[in-house]
Amino acid sequence: MVSFILNEREINTEAAAGSSLLDFIRRHERLVGTKSGCREGDCGACTVLEGRLKNGRIEYRSIVSCLSPLGNAHGKHIVTIEGINCRELSPAQKAIADNGGTQCGFCTPGFVMSLTAFSLQNQPPLPARAIEAMSGNICRCTGYKSIERAAETISEIIRDKNLDNPLGWLVSRGFLPSYFTSIPERLAAIDPPAQTDATGSTVIAGGTDILVQKPDETSESDTLLLFDDKELKEIRLTNDRIIIGASVTASGIMNSQLLKTKIPRLYEYFRLISSEPVRNMGTIGGNICNASPIADLVIFFMALDAHIDIKDPNKEGERSIPLKDLYRGYKELDLHEGEIVKQLHFRATKADLLFNFEKVSKRRMLDIASVNSAMSARLTKGILQDVRLTMGGVAPVPLFLDKCSSFLNGRRPGVETILECNQVLQEEISPISDIRGSKEYKRLLARQLLAAHFTVLFPEYTKSGNLIERLLQDEKH
Repeated sequence: MVSFILNEREINTEAAAGSSLLDFIRRHERLVGTKSGCREGDCGACTVLEGRLKNGRIEYRSIVSCLSPLGNAHGKHIVTIEGINCRELSPAQKAIADNGGTQCGFCTPGFVMSLTAFSLQNQPPLPARAIEAMSGNICRCTGYKSIERAAETISEIIRDKNLDNPLGWLVSRGFLPSYFTSIPERLAAIDPPAQTDATGSTVIAGGTDILVQKPDETSESDTLLLFDDKELKEIRLTNDRIIIGASVTASGIMNSQLLKTKIPRLYEYFRLISSEPVRNMGTIGGNICNASPIADLVIFFMALDAHIDIKDPNKEGERSIPLKDLYRGYKELDLHEGEIVKQLHFRATKADLLFNFEKVSKRRMLDIASVNSAMSARLTKGILQDVRLTMGGVAPVPLFLDKCSSFLNGRRPGVETILECNQVLQEEISPISDIRGSKEYKRLLARQLLAAHFTVLFPEYTKSGNLIERLLQDEKH
């Protein structure tokens, strides 16, 4: 039984926990304001709000319902476009209308729900942040400028909101229906989900990968839902190691104050990884186990020498392996039957650790990488040490560049080192041509990202070496 509140009404359903929330909303409940578009989390037309209790208060965020398993809604408040209707247009709806932000209207509910989620955050309502909150929504009519103006309008309307109690402030001013204030008490009355036997079940966390790849299979099979497993939701520092539970989302990592102190450009890097609603759902464990050759989080944390702890929920004990050793071949993992990833951990970075993440895709943001790469290193008296270089999109697996890393250790960063390392790199990678680019293009990107790491991390060593000119000469040869 899946129990949750949908808009103002409590739902108790025996519909398959692995089926999509979108299908339940539209087909079972006939709430057709939430649109079915790409069904891959790209267009945002199916965006809804998900509210969850935390310390007696409710926190809302935007999610794409097409990739959210119905079972993940248990104990939460799911809000569709119908659920924010008041006697008059809400400020978010009115801002879109007044600024000419709708034409065919298919995408409009998604934009409205994303703006509503932005309004509910306990952060200063900056216009740039409002626009960023709509990053997962696509419109092919307006050209976006009118929608951006609507975002600026909303930011102005809520500029004085109470950051300690945004929900109460919004309800008191007619931004949301009054029933929202009763939701925390009603959610608290819903019993936790019943424990299930994991044997033979399809394991699902956020659903952002598996509901794209196997939507029919997940809706017809028994499921083990891990997204809300409290044991897997923590980010903590223990014995000089940062531990990230397998069900922590990309947004959870992106906004972690602990991780920001260790990786100062974390927020900037993670803006390159999917859209806000997908980051709110996609988990690090899912990214690891999906085993995509271009898995952003894997490439990122592999360069930090991350390890993963693995367990079987039905057995005692667990084992730990380096993340780089998990991948045996394309979509082949060193996981025994019944095992799941429990957590990822890596040594807390020190002040002298240098780290950089790069990604190239057809769109700068919100897209799957053609090639991505990360590098960590220390520089001691001008000499590279502890170099770890990773790259995705250039092999059947997320690739730890062992030969390149070994080559760079003990050398001085500079143009000659980059060019020589590129020769090693080209021997170590094995890209193929696909929809994201030819193998020749990916080899070029690999070289460029290698050079980008050095220009970001060691600018004083590359400024005077005519790097661009040398790279162009190298390309001609």
